[in-house]
Amino acid sequence: MTSKEAILAAVEEQQIKYVALWFTDITGLVKSITVPARRLENVLEWGMHFDGSSIEGFARVAESDMILVPDLNSFAVLPWDPVEEKSARLICTVRTPKSEAFVGDPRTILMRVLAEAAEMGFIYKTGMELEFFLFRADDATGPLTPHDRSSYFDMSTELAQGVRRKMIGTLQQIGIAVDSAHHEIGSGQHELDFDYNEALVAADNVLTARVAIKTVAQRAGLHCTFMPRPSADLPGSGMHTHQSLHAIDTDENVFADPDHEYGLSETARYFLAGQLAHARAMCAVLAPLVNSYKRLGVSFEAPVYVAWAHVNRAGSSLIRVPHIAPGRESHTRLEIRCPDPSANPYLASAVMLAAGLDGIRQRMPLPDALEETLLRKDRSRLRQIETLPSSLAEALDELEQDDVIMGALGPYISDRYIAAKRQELEDYNRQVTPWEIERYFSRY
Repeated sequence: MTSKEAILAAVEEQQIKYVALWFTDITGLVKSITVPARRLENVLEWGMHFDGSSIEGFARVAESDMILVPDLNSFAVLPWDPVEEKSARLICTVRTPKSEAFVGDPRTILMRVLAEAAEMGFIYKTGMELEFFLFRADDATGPLTPHDRSSYFDMSTELAQGVRRKMIGTLQQIGIAVDSAHHEIGSGQHELDFDYNEALVAADNVLTARVAIKTVAQRAGLHCTFMPRPSADLPGSGMHTHQSLHAIDTDENVFADPDHEYGLSETARYFLAGQLAHARAMCAVLAPLVNSYKRLGVSFEAPVYVAWAHVNRAGSSLIRVPHIAPGRESHTRLEIRCPDPSANPYLASAVMLAAGLDGIRQRMPLPDALEETLLRKDRSRLRQIETLPSSLAEALDELEQDDVIMGALGPYISDRYIAAKRQELEDYNRQVTPWEIERYFSRY
């Protein structure tokens, strides 16, 4: 646990001039308030007051006063600023003027669900695979040109490899460990895989990584986007999430059972069943954009079916059980494949955990695995399996009907989240697209 004294000493020793206080709105966009370093001691003691009335999903004007409370463990020096403007950042939770946790703060929502898991004796850990595209910087408002023409695991251009190495180095300087990085299947598409961590830290890391990756790309003359499907000519970007529960007293992986066919304990099977049961509702949070559904079900490696599998890696199942070598049972995990990198990492982690915990509480039975070998023998089985929503509208309808996922978000965030997404849909549906002009203008 980092102390106030240690942070203040680091600020003085490293001659930090400014400190950015980060938090998110309900959509996951980073908001920031910057204070001069000389004011940091006061902020650490009393928090930072701000007006929340203009933040998406935050307070009404009549109740707009909010307080940012820094998480001391999130202190990190930002390595991209010049020496004369050297900055650090702290990730904050949001509180009311009465010092109560603000129910509209996504980070608070995740902390609440993590507390529920702790009451059941569990720690929730995740490891996320973040995919993104790099385009030429001048293409943001015109035709998109990927910065390379490489594909899966290719060496790529020296520029691409250099930028990727710079991204890894920058993240490591901030204290975020990258497990691996490689080129993805699409031209200009890359993936960074982060080390496994407790879910709150992992969500903080994704939030930070999205800022850091964009900054490195911009300074290399490139435009980075975490948009799920930026072009119909390219595959989509996902944020596959590996997850497991651990005993709160011993840190033992409670998902592991080497005697089970798939290496899964009873707890893991209940957890998996819970996520399948609530999958369609979770999609509204895990795949939160209109554009997300240009990826789900239609792009390479994007799931279609509310099902699970072991060897069905490039197939269409929602959740995969990765192979675990003998003696490495502590690494047993479930990989959920519908999240994309536009999701709010706090809300995404909260609903995934809530769904799994509901499966444990209800002792939900787990349906049979959907393996590729079985599908080749019985293709008719697919017609009997639920599919993920095909649109944001369908996902929102499912969310509104799911008491567990709505309960995880809480009435404050769920109401405002659904309203914001319905407005996004309405705005989208009013557009007249180039495709419509090309198809209909001369014909009718």
